[in-house]
Amino acid sequence: MKKQFKTESKRLMDLMINSIYTNKEIFLREIISNASDAIDKLHYKSLTDKSIKLNKEDFVIYVDINKEERTLRISDNGIGMSRDELENNLGTIAKSGSFDFKNNNEKKENIDIIGQFGVGFYSAFMVASNVKVISKTYGSSDAYVWESEGIDGYTINEYDKEEYGTDVILTIREGEEYDTYLEEYEIRRLIKKYSDYITYPIKMNVTKSRLKEDSKDEYEEYEEEEVINSLVPIWKRNKKDITDEEYNTFYSDKFFDYEAPLAHIHTLAEGTISYNSLIYIPSHASFDYYSKEYEKGLQLYSNGVLIMEKCADLVPDYFSFVKGVVDSPDLTLNISRETLQQNRVLKTIENAIEKKIKKELIDMQQNKEEDYLKFYKDFGMQLKVGIYNNYGMDKEKIQDLVMFYSSTKEKLVTLNDYCTRNKDYKNIYYACGETIDKINLLPQVESLKAKNKEILYCTDYVDEFVFKTLVKFDDKEFKNVCSDLSLDDESSKEIDKLNKKSKDMLDLIKEEINVSDVKFTNKLNSHHAVCLSNKGEVSIEMEKVMKEMPIDNNVEAEKILEINQSHPIAKKLQELYKKDKDSLKEYSKILYAQARLIEGLPIENPTEISNLICDLMAK
Repeated sequence: MKKQFKTESKRLMDLMINSIYTNKEIFLREIISNASDAIDKLHYKSLTDKSIKLNKEDFVIYVDINKEERTLRISDNGIGMSRDELENNLGTIAKSGSFDFKNNNEKKENIDIIGQFGVGFYSAFMVASNVKVISKTYGSSDAYVWESEGIDGYTINEYDKEEYGTDVILTIREGEEYDTYLEEYEIRRLIKKYSDYITYPIKMNVTKSRLKEDSKDEYEEYEEEEVINSLVPIWKRNKKDITDEEYNTFYSDKFFDYEAPLAHIHTLAEGTISYNSLIYIPSHASFDYYSKEYEKGLQLYSNGVLIMEKCADLVPDYFSFVKGVVDSPDLTLNISRETLQQNRVLKTIENAIEKKIKKELIDMQQNKEEDYLKFYKDFGMQLKVGIYNNYGMDKEKIQDLVMFYSSTKEKLVTLNDYCTRNKDYKNIYYACGETIDKINLLPQVESLKAKNKEILYCTDYVDEFVFKTLVKFDDKEFKNVCSDLSLDDESSKEIDKLNKKSKDMLDLIKEEINVSDVKFTNKLNSHHAVCLSNKGEVSIEMEKVMKEMPIDNNVEAEKILEINQSHPIAKKLQELYKKDKDSLKEYSKILYAQARLIEGLPIENPTEISNLICDLMAK
């Protein structure tokens, strides 16, 4: 006689099948996990009941495909279920025998039971039109079959089964989208993907080929029983027993990377929160790393069963380049196992992983410079972005990792390197530009280098935003050499006198070219006539970056035209102011255009400037 599910709710069953699980293929993971739980129960019982003569090596899970009958059978030799257990565990949606078993034992912490919610089994109906569960309890002579076609109910009848354990037989639905679940290669793939580290062997007959006897070129197919899963994951093995080659092979196989990683971080943590993790630092960025399509995250396992392909919450954005796995029995899963409830355990694991990644990178930076430079070439940008993201909340965690080109060392250096060498500096000096060569040509850079000042070169668009976010490092402020910068108090006093004396002339130039200020300077080498500097928070380089962004903005730096007081042009301007103010205005426009070109800024009216230059040349 057909019975109704005790919930008596077709809507709930529909929710189980269509809403909770978004990915049909996880049905096999759920059924194999249930089989593993059933074996766990019997194994645990054998440890406490000496009359049960079973060893862990006796347990196995079988998977069998029958294309003709469109069936997929998953069998185990676990503890089995009685009639009442079939009724209670399968007849009541969200009733979990595994959960009850764990709670009814005193030593709960030693029992690794995966199925806690009692709904995973029902994912089978996403791909099956009919589900049979044939089960016989260990030590019993009676066996039963539970059968259902879904929301209409189920039947339980006696059955003739010789061996203890459980067989789950799925009749796969008709249709191309379901045919794949009758293919050997697909079932192997699903086992490897989701259940590769179940601690019991998962066996199935696989098709192989061999040369026929007495034949050189004819092959025949045959079936051979094979263990599909790896059983013990590498991250649960003792670190001292694993070679670098094994670590690298696992990385290559798991993450499809042809190049060996730069480093791995293997952690076996036990205590209040237990977890195993194996994290890799890749040697290069994937093709989509800096695209919107890239998804960060570590593979998340619970007792060897894959729960999430990419758990983004386990790594911060600035370490999104790492790949790896985390396995913990302490995570609280929601009823679908596809997502995690946010909790203290997950956050604790994330914090621990973050610290270990940073420690590994610092060690690489200090002891394996070549490896770190290789890493930094591809991932340095991500670290820099991480500094100013989230309003700089994480800047102190990453500032030791970023590097910039040094004018004196002529290579990338850390901020700590710079400050250690220049303890007498009040500031950290930097200059921005498209390339190192272009920065070297900046008048302000030439001037500071002549004074033996070390300058950090910023060639990435994010660099100056990083310095603006950091504000200080080792109590030194960041100073753009192209800002309104004074290095020598005595010489500053002299140049201030000249600017006050020339105020009217400078104001006239300022009005003509529309800048924030015009002044004489003594910080340029004699062959440079002019340069642009800025005041305020927005630098010239930041203006260029923001104008490249696809947003409607009118952000502009407050520009200052600085005229080299020791250059012949300074004397020429003063002469023109006295006798030919119109020519002064023309010279001013040309000088401003020259300064803009030096800074890599466009000329606002190139035709006018070209004509002015030609007129002056013709005189």
